[in-house]
Amino acid sequence: MRKYELVCIVHPDLDETAFNGAVDKVKGWISDFGGSVDQVDVWGRRRLAYAIGKQREGNYVLLHAQLDPASLNELDRNLRFHEPVIRFMITQAN
Repeated sequence: MRKYELVCIVHPDLDETAFNGAVDKVKGWISDFGGSVDQVDVWGRRRLAYAIGKQREGNYVLLHAQLDPASLNELDRNLRFHEPVIRFMITQAN
């Protein structure tokens, strides 16, 4: 198990319950792949550097997780097709 940081930009037009549902779905995927989420930091709504899909803002979320490197590709694939997530980046934490 390695430690990873996952930053997601979630669609800004979602209400609070839909936003929490999207974050819970990502946490569920990590748990399904045998990992664990250590910490979730919601950074809130911020302005994007450039427009993504006609959106100028997004809700930022940082997840600290432990995950098996073999299941990282599957998590990446699930995040790509999850519509509320505009962009994401997974990095290995030290």
